[in-house]
Amino acid sequence: MSNRLTALLANWLPEKDSCQWVLASIIETQRSSYRKAGAMMLINSQGKSYGLLSGGCLEADLMRQAQKCWHKNISITVCYDMQDDSDIAWQLGIGCGGLVKVLLQPITADNNYLDLVTLKSQLDNRNACFYHIDTGNTPSTYQSKNQVLSKPVSCLEPLLAIKPAPALVIFGGGLDAQPLVDIAHTLGWFICLVDSRTAYARAAYFSKADLLINQDYASLAQNLLLPKADAVVIMHHNVCLDAHALQLVASQANLASASYLGLLGPQHRTEQVLEKAGLNSTDFANKLASPMGFDLGGELPESIALAILSQAHASIENASGKSLGYFHSQLSTNNISSITKVVKHAS
Repeated sequence: MSNRLTALLANWLPEKDSCQWVLASIIETQRSSYRKAGAMMLINSQGKSYGLLSGGCLEADLMRQAQKCWHKNISITVCYDMQDDSDIAWQLGIGCGGLVKVLLQPITADNNYLDLVTLKSQLDNRNACFYHIDTGNTPSTYQSKNQVLSKPVSCLEPLLAIKPAPALVIFGGGLDAQPLVDIAHTLGWFICLVDSRTAYARAAYFSKADLLINQDYASLAQNLLLPKADAVVIMHHNVCLDAHALQLVASQANLASASYLGLLGPQHRTEQVLEKAGLNSTDFANKLASPMGFDLGGELPESIALAILSQAHASIENASGKSLGYFHSQLSTNNISSITKVVKHAS
């Protein structure tokens, strides 16, 4: 299951009154930590939890701390500090070496469910918003100050900017699009699959897609269902259909503003598609990725899908896509030369 807030709230809402719930939110971090401030998870009295605030180190203790919220009917703050060897973080075996402060709040009808119902509605409608978390330690029977806002308010802290899940629009519903849809679904993205051919983009093969559209591209310009895309991938294996899709992207603001636009195939084929569409690569707001994807190696559809989504992910998150680095031990940096000298001398 995805750890995106949209997925967490989707699991919580049908069960919100069937048991007791706690919202656990990271409100402060220092130095290294698995998740940063603003990360959330939901815990219930039946022993279930949705989401992660660590790599699994804190969750068991957070479940225990949640019991205090239910018994005392209050919000509590728990601090895990790896710099203090007397802290429970040492007992839990946390190895990141940082500090994580977590606020746990009971979720009840009396406190308006911390306004999470409204937050879910905003995300379901793919609206960006702001979520204020009240850090005061007050009984949950008081009027909740957690609230969803359409605009930021400077006097309210912490105030989290909440965005809907990235929207991926795929033009071309062949079998090789299946792993692309599957991986994007695991990432928690909203997936719209489009193909004008009736034998393609079939629901039986793409059950994890959120929206399937089988419609002629000439009339698709008037389709209000097309989402505002964060990433667009074109992969019909058909020059004419790829050209129609590019024309649609260029003419529709909700597609043209995507952070990532990719076209499957080598560059000489892309030249044919652009010529057929009557377009230039400079007609798009962002660079046209062609060939698509990072150079990860592999030739199977799953490897190609991973390479494409890796590049799209980096574009959406405005990241470099470069390696974070390699570990070099003291031995390899300082002693290699001396070891080499000894080996040469021995020979």
